[in-house]
Amino acid sequence: MLKQRIITAIVLLLIVMAALLSPAVWPFLALALVLVGAAGWEWGRLNGLGQGGAVGLAVLTAAVAAASWWGGLPMQDNRLLWLAAGAAWVVVIVALLRAGVPAWQRLPQALRLAGGVLFLWLAWLAIAQARVMGVGLLLSVFAIVWAADIAAYFAGRAFSQKVFARKLAPAISPGKSWEGALGGIVAVVALGWIWTAVDASAASVFARLQGQGVVLFVLALLFLTLVSIAGDLIESLVKRSAGVKDSSQLLPGHGGVLDRIDAVLPTFPVAMMLLAVLS
Repeated sequence: MLKQRIITAIVLLLIVMAALLSPAVWPFLALALVLVGAAGWEWGRLNGLGQGGAVGLAVLTAAVAAASWWGGLPMQDNRLLWLAAGAAWVVVIVALLRAGVPAWQRLPQALRLAGGVLFLWLAWLAIAQARVMGVGLLLSVFAIVWAADIAAYFAGRAFSQKVFARKLAPAISPGKSWEGALGGIVAVVALGWIWTAVDASAASVFARLQGQGVVLFVLALLFLTLVSIAGDLIESLVKRSAGVKDSSQLLPGHGGVLDRIDAVLPTFPVAMMLLAVLS
């Protein structure tokens, strides 16, 4: 299992780096489109569609992203769209996490499927626009997700045996704790300071936020970290409702595409919203 996981990770890293280091933006946008289509297939299966229906949802998701690419949307000023998308994500996060697992299946299937296509498309567009704006911006937002996830894991494990360890959402993801979330927040803020100390240019999301002052810088990174954690929790909620451990087995040793990008889905649109508000 570990060998399989390592091989898959290496192959994925090579593919992503090749697309990312290309002087043209289209290879990375095309790779992101393929991944979001695969995530659409997984979303359909998690929400009651058969194989044919899930493939249709994958095609629809990829087609919507491709159409917006064809129309030049990643290159346009989408400030109002990001304000709406960020606000929508905040509402969805609060509503779903408060309602819990039982409420998910009570939602009409058509609404769940349409919502999945919408938010997968928004994530693709946010990633695409971040890549158009610069590799530094793209990688810095990804770094927030990675730092929050890794630090939360190790901080959570460090306190898992402590009496005062508090579960973050036991009915959704029993392994997550408030201590882990705090560890993620500290790691992301520390990463922001280190990143801007090494690279003071405005290429990263950290530099853009730091230009707004220390208080806003810390609050914005706190917010983005919580959004990243919430994205992970929402996918866990959907999987628990469907009675599965992984969204699929498309990535041997890692589960599915959604398992790898769950925290990315809300974080990129919300990051674009913050940049739209503060710019």
